[in-house]
Amino acid sequence: MKQHRKLLFALLFVILFASSAAAQALKEEVVFGQKIKYLDAGSGPVVVLLHGLGGNSTNWAFTTPALTQKFRVIVPDQVGFGQSDKPLINYRVGTYVDFLDKLLGQLKVERATLVGNSMGGWVAAAYAVKYPAKVEKLVLVDSAGFAPPKDFDLAALSGLNPSTREEMKRLAGMVFYNPLLKSDAAVDVLLAQRMSAGDGYTIQRLVESIYHNEDMLDGKLAGLKQPVLIVWGREDGLTPLAREGEKFRRELPGAQWVVFDGCGHVPQFEKAAEFNAALLKFLSQ
Repeated sequence: MKQHRKLLFALLFVILFASSAAAQALKEEVVFGQKIKYLDAGSGPVVVLLHGLGGNSTNWAFTTPALTQKFRVIVPDQVGFGQSDKPLINYRVGTYVDFLDKLLGQLKVERATLVGNSMGGWVAAAYAVKYPAKVEKLVLVDSAGFAPPKDFDLAALSGLNPSTREEMKRLAGMVFYNPLLKSDAAVDVLLAQRMSAGDGYTIQRLVESIYHNEDMLDGKLAGLKQPVLIVWGREDGLTPLAREGEKFRRELPGAQWVVFDGCGHVPQFEKAAEFNAALLKFLSQ
């Protein structure tokens, strides 16, 4: 029970405090006329951490400190999220690939390891497909990116942009494994954060891009030559291992795998110590 309470307190910390602290530390680049906020810390080979749909750079609050002693770590608030500008455009994964390439070019980064969670994994994989020479290694964490199966209820995607407690509770139930992280108290905190994030339009447009099967990864990954690590939470209800994970396994048969038991959609949070150990091991190879 003490461990569970620590996780709840950690969730509250990340949502309520880490975001404001990180905002003060974030640097800024103007990319395609938009202000992009990002964390840039440490020195050494470059590792880029990419958050998922509805997230921001604080989603990596427990990962960044573990990396900065050996690596230069760049963690952007991707356009439309966090403290970055939120233009009213037709967002799609291709948008994020373009913004990432421009940002890294402006930061004089010629080659980097990309680590992406959920939609961030989709962006990382799509970037590696388009710019293979610029990607040293690739880490996909409970990644999205494949076209939904024909029997998938596309209406369920609207739940990715919750506006009620019921919708937030349902989404938390898919994202988290630990019961306290989807408790009524946690749901209230999560919904308050969602209401103040200001990224509802961004999410809606990205959901619409999924409706239209834009920028899907199906059939595109076989040519990747970089070392790939795939990390998954066995209890992920948002991008289930048995469905989405197995698609990556088929398309990237040479990838290394780490699956965490008792873990949902965000291993870098629910299994932070174990995730960091697995990531550092892969990066050191």
